[in-house]
Amino acid sequence: MVDIGLGHYLTLGAIIFSIGIAGIFLNRKNIIVVLMSVELILLAVNINLVSFSIFLNDLAGQVFTLFILTVAAAEAAIGLAIIVVYYRNTSNIDVEEIQTLKG
Repeated sequence: MVDIGLGHYLTLGAIIFSIGIAGIFLNRKNIIVVLMSVELILLAVNINLVSFSIFLNDLAGQVFTLFILTVAAAEAAIGLAIIVVYYRNTSNIDVEEIQTLKG
């Protein structure tokens, strides 16, 4: 039987973080995929925080993870609301077109 240690959790976090980074850089056309990739990056950070918190017997990492999850949920709700309003006005959610809104 294999004992799951800190290295396994950190490896999982690194893999999820890499998938999130790849999702942002490989798919710049779809804003929904970019938002999901940001959520994957935040999930990887949360896995690392919880694993270190358990490894060090300190609850600070787990409490901080709850705050990150709260902010991530608010960010996703606000981001999707902005995308829905933008889509209703322009019938397009192409990332390159949204960048023309600057200034």
